[in-house]
Amino acid sequence: MNRISWLAVPDDTTAPEGVQKLHAKARANLGFVPNVFRAQALNPDTFLAWWNDFNTLVNREGHLTNADRELLAVVVSGLNRCVYCAVSHGAALREYTGDATLADTVAVNWRHATLSAQQAALCAYAEKLTLTPAHMTEQDLHDLRAAGLNDHAILEATQVIGMFNMTNRVSSALGFTPNAEYHHRGR
Repeated sequence: MNRISWLAVPDDTTAPEGVQKLHAKARANLGFVPNVFRAQALNPDTFLAWWNDFNTLVNREGHLTNADRELLAVVVSGLNRCVYCAVSHGAALREYTGDATLADTVAVNWRHATLSAQQAALCAYAEKLTLTPAHMTEQDLHDLRAAGLNDHAILEATQVIGMFNMTNRVSSALGFTPNAEYHHRGR
């Protein structure tokens, strides 16, 4: 196996039961265990806590569509230059939209993608919150409302953007490498 983190990566067989169950679920759903799971299993309690938060924000029905949440993930990850998250969530965006061109374009520069007014507003919000969080104002929320988002969707978008900024920093700081399988998904 190629190196997937700059830290030690525990063996699947020695991981605690909760981690092994999550790995088994990933294998059943995706056909592989994401390297981010393997790498973070070094500290299983904090990994499982992160996963519960991540799963609650990203992998459920909510006020945004799955495609919108993945769009935010790709914008944030591209801006942060997080290879792991840009690749893995680019694959998810391709799968949710059926549009490889959209996902690839958003990963580089969302302004060059063909987006709805609401998607463009979400991307602009994600960019500002990621790059210049100290410059956020109430007007930013008005812009989202004008694009058709309600307060529930705005809160969810903000939480998703925050989650990906944190996850990008962990993944980049520790050299997480995306699984090869992600490069082919949704193409």
